[in-house]
Amino acid sequence: MERNVEGRFAALEASIGARIRARRRQLGLNQTELAERLGVSFQQVQKYERGTNRVAASTLIAAAQALSTTVAWLVGEEGRAGDDDLYVALSRPGAIEMLRAFNAVPDAKTRSALLTLAQEMSEAKG
Repeated sequence: MERNVEGRFAALEASIGARIRARRRQLGLNQTELAERLGVSFQQVQKYERGTNRVAASTLIAAAQALSTTVAWLVGEEGRAGDDDLYVALSRPGAIEMLRAFNAVPDAKTRSALLTLAQEMSEAKG
C-alpha cells in the first residue's frame, strides 16, 4: 500500500510540474525568469517541471502568483477530467509553439492538411 501512495504522489508531482511548465511557456517566461520570481535556481525549476522534486507549499503559492494562476489550478483541482494529459502534452518542448503556428495558419484546408500530416507521422512512429 505504501508504494501505491508513493506512486500517486509521483503522479501528482509530475502533473504539477507539467502545469507549471505549460503555464510558464504560455506566459513566455523562461526557466531562469521563473526561478528568479520563486527565489530558486533554474535547475530547481527544471526539477519541479519534470516532477523529480516536490514543490513545497510556500513555493507552490509563489509559483501560482508568479504564473498568474491559483494553487488549485496547479494541483489540478480546477479544470476538467483529463486535463493532466493535455498539460503534459503542452509541456513538451515545441508544443505551444506548434499550436501557435497552427492557429496562425489562416486557411482551414491547410490546417486540416497539417493535422493529417502530424497524425500520420505519429502513427508511423508508434
